Amino acid sequence: MSVIFSSPINPRKGTQLFKKVNSFIAAGAMVAASLVVVAAAPANAAGGLIGVSMPTQSSTRWISDGNSVKAALVKDGFTVDLQYAEDDIPTQVSQLEAMLTKGAKALIIAAIDGTQLTDVLQKARDKKVAVISYDRLIRDSANVDYYASFDNFKVGVLQAKSLLIGLGVYKNEASTKADGPKAKGPFNVELFAGSPDDNNATFFFNGAMSVLNPLIKSKVISVKSGQTAFTKVATLRWDGAVAQKRMEDILVSSYSKAKVNGVLSPYDGLSRGIIAALTDAGYTKKNMPVITGQDAEVLSVKAMLSGEQYSTIFKDTRELAKVAVAMAEAVLNGKKPAVNDTKTYNNGKKVVPSYLLTPYIVTKANYKKILVDSGYIKASDLK
Repeated sequence: MSVIFSSPINPRKGTQLFKKVNSFIAAGAMVAASLVVVAAAPANAAGGLIGVSMPTQSSTRWISDGNSVKAALVKDGFTVDLQYAEDDIPTQVSQLEAMLTKGAKALIIAAIDGTQLTDVLQKARDKKVAVISYDRLIRDSANVDYYASFDNFKVGVLQAKSLLIGLGVYKNEASTKADGPKAKGPFNVELFAGSPDDNNATFFFNGAMSVLNPLIKSKVISVKSGQTAFTKVATLRWDGAVAQKRMEDILVSSYSKAKVNGVLSPYDGLSRGIIAALTDAGYTKKNMPVITGQDAEVLSVKAMLSGEQYSTIFKDTRELAKVAVAMAEAVLNGKKPAVNDTKTYNNGKKVVPSYLLTPYIVTKANYKKILVDSGYIKASDLK
């Protein structure tokens, strides 16, 4: 059931503007053990239609998610209406309404904007249709039954740790203070965050800043632009072109006489935009800042192997698909899905019972073991 990426597709909107295309085993065993329980939801539901709503096909990640969820549901005897809204909120709403009209028994939704689905979810509740929020928490609605995602705060923590390891401030992933060979710094670091309409973006950023703030305070890290608030560093719709332009502006305003040593980037698509801006400003593979990412997209893994991007965060979306499918099937069988978090994800109306999976740091040192050997990416796609 491996998801294999074929020829790479540009990530979120705007990346076509780029000028340049640019502890696992032990922890994994524990996650795998827990997933056996989650994926063991009965497969003998009465069949029928399940709607699967994904935000866009402009990211390889969401294509893989949609295909994985659909394949698992079809295997268990369901008919699947899989739709991509291409990052257009009215389109996603109309697609969900159409699914309800067709008689969908459950909806699995990765929202474009988690605050804009209140009315259509009320229609789902009126029809007694179960709603599973997929990876991005749907907000401001009591009509969300369960949430399947990753430990998003930990994603941010790992992004910050990988940045610090790359800079030499941290010795390794287990570090909780500056104990690396270059612990005293100082290093010039710029911060980027995801889309403000995506609930996960704040979790990523808050997780990262829980690690970075003490080092900013102690002046091991300096943010020369002065832009450290989420509202200042957020990137609407995770648009790589927007990140590229912001990086260009920062370089002009704050780095005429200084060098950028590191960039906290929460997503591979943004990282590629940041790399394009830095390259245009004269940075090369030899002096490229330490740049983080997320989603282990093929283009960014290639950039990592070539020395342009330092790290990415791997979230095994094949396992996430299993969890979401198990949740939907359990609900349709009149049972309660397995969850492992009932406190963290308050969507403004209720705490949504959640199952959170574990993310992992990937670098040039371990990409083969984590990504290739697991079948997530084919070695031939990285050539």
